[in-house]
Amino acid sequence: MKIVQITDLHVGKEGEDTYGIDVRANFLKVKQAIIQTQPDHLVLSGDLCFDIGDKTIYRWIKTHLDEINIPYDVISGNHDDPIMLAEVFGLKDQLNNNQLYFSKAIGGYPFLFLDTTTGVVSDEQLSWLKKELKSHKREVVIFMHHPPVKAGVPFMDVKYPLRNKPAIQEILFNHPYPISIFTGHYHVEKNIRHGNTIVHITPSCFFQIDQKEPEFKVDHHRIGFREITFENGTIMDTVKYL
Repeated sequence: MKIVQITDLHVGKEGEDTYGIDVRANFLKVKQAIIQTQPDHLVLSGDLCFDIGDKTIYRWIKTHLDEINIPYDVISGNHDDPIMLAEVFGLKDQLNNNQLYFSKAIGGYPFLFLDTTTGVVSDEQLSWLKKELKSHKREVVIFMHHPPVKAGVPFMDVKYPLRNKPAIQEILFNHPYPISIFTGHYHVEKNIRHGNTIVHITPSCFFQIDQKEPEFKVDHHRIGFREITFENGTIMDTVKYL
């Protein structure tokens, strides 16, 4: 089974200035790469919108996703509105107190999808996560927007981190089975391992941030996505740039 993850699209309204970057063209370029890759499933891990959640943007993205005829899941990022997103993508049954989080099996593997729109994993989600992990006596895959660990990217670690990392880390790190987490938000490519948990940060479809500078600085404008392959209990992943 092959899954493609794309993240941080930051698509603006038609004609909107997105810092001189044609984010709609970027998305269409990624769309063509997805068609060529032919995954079994696609995950969009947040920040679909440039600044704030907008139904017209969600509809534009959904129209293009539906054209490629590949099953997909969508979660909310800090530049999204989970209620609007759920309405446009037909996910209202996955809303819990206006948070878009859920679990499902894909290709026989258990997947959990979290909502970090507000910059935290809510207490409600933490309780749900703990119960979900206990119910699976095997490796679990999690998609969430914010990385739940410090990533060594000074600007993002200080200015825009997940604010309740210790609370979710207590649950993740004490789980007796491996956990693979795929995130976005940081606009970098990076992998961080802590005990049983490995966090994969996938590059943005907008621009990439300098991983060394304490203040905001663009590293480069190449856009990327992650290809994740599941085969006989092994998870392999590769980042591809366009």
